[in-house]
Amino acid sequence: MKVIRFREDQAIKLAAVTEQDETFILAEPDFMALVHHADKAGITPLEAVSRQIGNTKPLQRDWRELELVVPIEAPEVWAAGVTYERSKEARNYEATGGRMDASTFYDKVYDAERPELFLKSTAARTVGPGGEVCLRSDSHWQVPEPELGLVLDRKGRIVGYTIGNDMSCRDIEGENPLYLPQAKIWRQSCSIGPAIVLAEAVPDPYALQMTCRIFRDGQQVVEETASTGTLKRRLDELVSFLSRDNVVFDGTVLLTGTCIVPPNQFSLQAGDRIEIEITGIGRLVNTAASA
Repeated sequence: MKVIRFREDQAIKLAAVTEQDETFILAEPDFMALVHHADKAGITPLEAVSRQIGNTKPLQRDWRELELVVPIEAPEVWAAGVTYERSKEARNYEATGGRMDASTFYDKVYDAERPELFLKSTAARTVGPGGEVCLRSDSHWQVPEPELGLVLDRKGRIVGYTIGNDMSCRDIEGENPLYLPQAKIWRQSCSIGPAIVLAEAVPDPYALQMTCRIFRDGQQVVEETASTGTLKRRLDELVSFLSRDNVVFDGTVLLTGTCIVPPNQFSLQAGDRIEIEITGIGRLVNTAASA
């Protein structure tokens, strides 16, 4: 079961999408209101949705053709780094000027008990399906980073899964690790969507296939596929470190790291179309634009 938000007649509506791709309008104003309603009733969000749509009629439109917006206005988006071996290899390549055999502090992070976590975005910096992600004007090596996103409540409970694009400047991060905030955070440097899959509807989040495709002038220039099964850390482990002595707001999204990195010679250009697809969640599509 997926939950989406879409715009219709200048209003934002919440809807559920079944496995049969039928779309039902929900009464709640947003995703976290749905979660709280279920908690109050002592049932799961999945059961709450099932009860609500049981006696209603679906929309006569494909949900993918609606004017989708961010599935949740996350007050904060956090991200984990170097959680996949592929990410570690890419960070080492950046930090050593292209030496494939060199090791760096990224190896230590990959093997350490404590994961790398950083604040990635806020609601004002985050775009949804169909929106433009911006390219920094002072970077010449920028890529999307496809990631599985965890939707959390204030208790740090995983209540849903979404897709995230953690836009990154490989040259800025590679120049100096202290430049990480500038390599990661700027206007419209993050996108999430197109939907949230309820946590209880995902039997195994470590068995999801992730694909990234990039198109330039109508031609596909990048296609990479990987699995969340190669994630080194457990999801609850990442959440536990984020929650330590920290405030986790309702609707916080935690991106869990990337297992897909475009070829080292590739950099995004304005006009590129980025498609990120994860099993069961959908396809997040954004266009790159100059900041």
